[in-house]
Amino acid sequence: MTTRKTHDIAIIGSGPGGYVAAIRAAQLGKSVGLIEKDFIGGCCLNVGCIPTKTLLSNAAVLHQVKRAKEFGISVGSIQFHYDQMKKRKDSVIEKLRSSLESLIQSNQITIYRGTASFESPKTLKVMGHDNIFINAGKMIIATGSVPLDIKAFPCDNKRIFNSTSLLELTEAPKSLAIIGGGYIGCEFASLFVELNTKVTILEALPTILATQGEQVSQFLSKSFMHRGIEIQTSALVRSIETQTDHVHITFSDGKTMDAEFALVAVGRQVYTDGLHLEKAGVLTHERGFIETNERMETGVPGIYAIGDVTGKWMLAHVASHQGVVAASNACGIEAKMHYEAVPAVVFTTPEIATVGYTVEEAKKAGFQAAKGWFPFPALGKAQAALETEGFAQIVFDEKTNQILGASVVGHEASNLIGEMALAIQNELTLESVIETIHAHPTMGESWHEAALMAYKTPIHLPPVKKR
Repeated sequence: MTTRKTHDIAIIGSGPGGYVAAIRAAQLGKSVGLIEKDFIGGCCLNVGCIPTKTLLSNAAVLHQVKRAKEFGISVGSIQFHYDQMKKRKDSVIEKLRSSLESLIQSNQITIYRGTASFESPKTLKVMGHDNIFINAGKMIIATGSVPLDIKAFPCDNKRIFNSTSLLELTEAPKSLAIIGGGYIGCEFASLFVELNTKVTILEALPTILATQGEQVSQFLSKSFMHRGIEIQTSALVRSIETQTDHVHITFSDGKTMDAEFALVAVGRQVYTDGLHLEKAGVLTHERGFIETNERMETGVPGIYAIGDVTGKWMLAHVASHQGVVAASNACGIEAKMHYEAVPAVVFTTPEIATVGYTVEEAKKAGFQAAKGWFPFPALGKAQAALETEGFAQIVFDEKTNQILGASVVGHEASNLIGEMALAIQNELTLESVIETIHAHPTMGESWHEAALMAYKTPIHLPPVKKR
């Protein structure tokens, strides 16, 4: 292999961090080489965000059809075909992947197909479809993460699946045991319970979605149980055995249960296999992730890391923003990452979205934290749409009225959270929300009402006694 190419910037990985960094660098006039060993778009597009949300969209339509009678609509016998749902999912991925590849190429970015490894801080070896050495003044590592595999019950992708292999099923399971009650497990639970699957969530912690705060966790738990999802918390799975037509699960206390399939959704781990980071002098944390500063630069000048591989927020939109920061710095434009206003969405039914501090976190951080809370049943648009399950909550500092965090559970939560992310990023106060005219009737009015509740001056709820 003697062929060599030279670029200003070489980027390893074409996920939502890598391709955004590539486009940003190209916009700034740099020659960019983008290396991808699998499919363009990385995990998010191919086996993560897009395929799961496509399937969840199918389930959402089914959910509405089942409720048609409540809207005065007769639909007759209802049937679904999961194999066709999967085909639609695959079609969406292929369409977006093709469009993304065209977008990358339109920015004059060179795509190399193969596995990259460092030869030195300035040189990469690529092996695969393209066999080549790439020299670059700056490097950006964007290799992402993979599902965490548990040695005690490794995935065989026949009856024990991870979040990637489960997407290839062509028939909805009769029963599914989900090991892990985080956002991945809860999203798959929402999907399959709508498809008449008997779903059981097995969570080792005392609650599901523990990182979203106590109130959100309790609300979703009640909603899930109402929909027929069984939740077992403080459940330590010792082993999973594959039988002819089911899996046999044994817990640490000796109890057992059976299910047709099992999904292991206990998290993700950073992916740096085969990179030979030591040849570049890049060090990793004891937990495997690559440490970076606020400029997304590693301990080696000129080498940056972004996305899941940094072990910060394993979210596609964070990776994209990190990509912009890293590319800007690699091009000589000073930029820094800030994590105070990162929105996170769980696409369950009901949807969950959070940003900033929970009340508990704000108090631990030293704020005089309080909250304003408004229930969706008191919202006109929610009643009109028959989407009354949920609430909006604002966390604020009682000394300054600055907005510190927010959470929303229910219809359109994924879109609603944007207003609070903007408020926190710009250090706005409750007054900023109250003095903003919100369109009526909309779900967005819930923020206005929650801010008023923080002042104990609600308009659409009975008076609140002031302290």
